[in-house]
Amino acid sequence: MGKKGLGINTQLVHAGERGAPPQGKPVSTPIYATATFTYDSMAEVDQVFAGEQPGYIYTRYGNPTVAALEEAVRVLEEGAAACAYSTGMAALHAAIFACELAPGATILASQDLYGATIDLLYKIFGSYGIKTATADFSDVAALRAKALEVGPRVLIAETISNPLLKVCDIAACAEIAREVRARFIVDNTFTSPYLCQPLKLGADFSVHSATKYLSGHADVMGGVVVARDEVDLPTLIGVMKLVGGILGVWEAHEIHRGLKTLSVRMDRQCANAASLAEYLSSHSRVSRVHYPALATTPNRDLMKRVLRSP
Repeated sequence: MGKKGLGINTQLVHAGERGAPPQGKPVSTPIYATATFTYDSMAEVDQVFAGEQPGYIYTRYGNPTVAALEEAVRVLEEGAAACAYSTGMAALHAAIFACELAPGATILASQDLYGATIDLLYKIFGSYGIKTATADFSDVAALRAKALEVGPRVLIAETISNPLLKVCDIAACAEIAREVRARFIVDNTFTSPYLCQPLKLGADFSVHSATKYLSGHADVMGGVVVARDEVDLPTLIGVMKLVGGILGVWEAHEIHRGLKTLSVRMDRQCANAASLAEYLSSHSRVSRVHYPALATTPNRDLMKRVLRSP
């Protein structure tokens, strides 16, 4: 028998675990690769589980590594609350759920949204009796008329559409959403918080596929929703807990690490894209280039208002 009367098999499983926290603070966020967390008493467990004191119980309900990423994206977006998910589609699904739709409600979506988003609206939410109408969000007058016609509960747009790169006048669309008492969700994947912060322009939710620019290295999948109002956080967490589309701790670590180079990467990518667009726009075999920063692009001034210059 070893220390405290524990046998070798028990020591192999538990030796070195549950020690005192380190005295120094780690420079980077540790990877908490654990499914569960222990406490000194069941009373503490009950208090944490009931939300009476902060802490972690089960990684599906929350994890310090994931929480660090959520806080980082929340700060970058200047939002009130954030919740991370396993993919961008899971994040968008949660944001729509947070809008408390019921059968018969209508979603008004930009007509050139990412294809998987359109499928989500028609195939998943449509199966629950939630209707989807579409409009050209680049035509503010037509969008207002459509919103007044269909009375949507939610408007959904992309900061820059995928793949045609139309820039959304977020402030104008947010005003229309308020007019019809709808929530406004913006997919901010293509710009990241480095180039645009939709919540500051009036959106209720900013959604990211962290698989793209936030992580930046094509080696991880994830999604994040940032809410303008903290009142939406319980619903976002509830969807995460009960649907189970949680972000893994390793993925959270990779995405959080990717954020540290976001500005450097976005600056270079924007410069590369501008050079490529200029070259292709004068190429004899290219009839049209979709790039919002070209001098010949309609509504170029809108791009300057919505996006910061890298």
